[in-house]
Amino acid sequence: MHPMGSAATAKVSHRGQVNLPAELRHRWGITDGGDIAIIDLGDAALIVPGGLEVARAELRRVLAQGAYADGLASIDDPDLVV
Repeated sequence: MHPMGSAATAKVSHRGQVNLPAELRHRWGITDGGDIAIIDLGDAALIVPGGLEVARAELRRVLAQGAYADGLASIDDPDLVV
């Protein structure tokens, strides 16, 4: 598991496209045509590199190990820490 980094903002184009910041693409090895999963959490969306199956496995792991609180604690953006 990678430690959490900083947060970023992206704009949605008139065609519904979003550009991932280069820092995140490089960190997660997302190349042209790479898969990401977008999971609707109700009040938020979660973007996970690797596609839907990778995202489901990671969510199961995090929830089973109670790692969610540890992950939140590692966020270095004070506006996102609860």
